[in-house]
Amino acid sequence: MLRPAHPCRTTLLPLGVLSAGMACLVTILGRDANASQTYDVVPPPVCTNHKGEDVSFIDSGSARSGIAAGMARRDAGGKPVVVRSNYSAAPPVFQSFIDRHECAHHQTGDVDRPHPPRNGPEHLMNESISDCVAILRLRDEDGYDKAGFDQVASALRSEMEKIGFPEISISSRISNIENCFRKMGAPREFIERILHRRGLLQP
Repeated sequence: MLRPAHPCRTTLLPLGVLSAGMACLVTILGRDANASQTYDVVPPPVCTNHKGEDVSFIDSGSARSGIAAGMARRDAGGKPVVVRSNYSAAPPVFQSFIDRHECAHHQTGDVDRPHPPRNGPEHLMNESISDCVAILRLRDEDGYDKAGFDQVASALRSEMEKIGFPEISISSRISNIENCFRKMGAPREFIERILHRRGLLQP
C-alpha cells in the first residue's frame, strides 16, 4: 500500500477499506509477486476536476513489490493529483481504465467530500460511479467498442482474482460497467448529473 507523506483515505477495489481520518483515494490494480511479465506504462489521459483544476498524474515507482495502484488525492500543496504506482504490473488496457477511474473521483468531487463509511452504500456507489465514468470515457474518447470493453472486463477479472475477490464481487462490478457502457450517454452529461445531485455544479 502506498504510504504518502501525509495521511490518505484508501479504497480497495471494488470494496473499500477506509483508514479513519485519512484524505485520499487509492485503487489496487493487481498483484502477483511471482509474475515476471511487465507492461509498457500508458500515457495518462486529460483530467480536470469539478472545480476546473487540471489534475496531474505522477508516476511514483514502486510502492510495494508486485502491486500496481492508482490514488486520487490532493498533494501537500493542495493540487489535485493521481499517483500511479507500479503500473507496469498491470496490462495497458487496465492502466487506462484505472487512470480514468481515479480521474473520475476528482471529476465527481469525491476527493473533496467527506469519505463515507467503508463498504457502505454511499462508498460503493462512489466506486460504481467512477467505474461508469471510466468506461464511458474509454468508449467515447478512445473509441472502445464491444471488443474493447471485453478486454477491460477480462483484465479486471484477472486482476481482481489475483487479489482474491469472490466471484460475486467480480461479476457484479463487471455487470455495472457493462450496463454503463451499453446504456449511458456521454460521460460529461453523466458527470454533470452527479454533480447536480451533489450540489457541486460550478456556476
